[in-house]
Amino acid sequence: MGSGRPRETVDRAMPRRATEANRQQSRHVARAGRRQSMAEKGGTDRELTNEQTIANAYGVMRSEINQLYSKITELEMEVSEHSLVINAIQPLDPSRKCYRMIGGVLVERTIKEVLPAVQRNMEGLKEVISQLNEALEKKKQKLLEFETKYKIRIKKGDNESQDEGARKEGSAQGVLVGPASTEKE
Repeated sequence: MGSGRPRETVDRAMPRRATEANRQQSRHVARAGRRQSMAEKGGTDRELTNEQTIANAYGVMRSEINQLYSKITELEMEVSEHSLVINAIQPLDPSRKCYRMIGGVLVERTIKEVLPAVQRNMEGLKEVISQLNEALEKKKQKLLEFETKYKIRIKKGDNESQDEGARKEGSAQGVLVGPASTEKE
């Protein structure tokens, strides 16, 4: 709800400094948007020269890869849950009642209605996983190119080599072996 005056009049009534500041701000925002879009595409106006910026860019690339790994793992767990559900309800009578969680709401359906939906969801998850795997391979390739371009090598510290030894020893954890059988004489 305005003052009833036409918009042109309101614009003309604004001080000249304010409109100039708005123009400068919009130019600054446009430049920042171009810089961001170029960074997203992987191209920059100039080569990375500062060691810190190279390390930051490398860290960002590695974190993106780790995020993809964790998302793929999460979706693979969902696929295994879907397959467990399918295996559990497939041999049952199709007219039998079952319950399905849809968007946080528990809905009563029949197996005949639920089974195809769960199968479709599982197939969709598999497609997404394959797309994420392709994206992961591209990111890994870009990371490898970045490493060779800037001659980045990861050094393993003393702590990591000790951890690896502990992992090998600890790999037998969780396995319960009973005592050797001794015959009573």
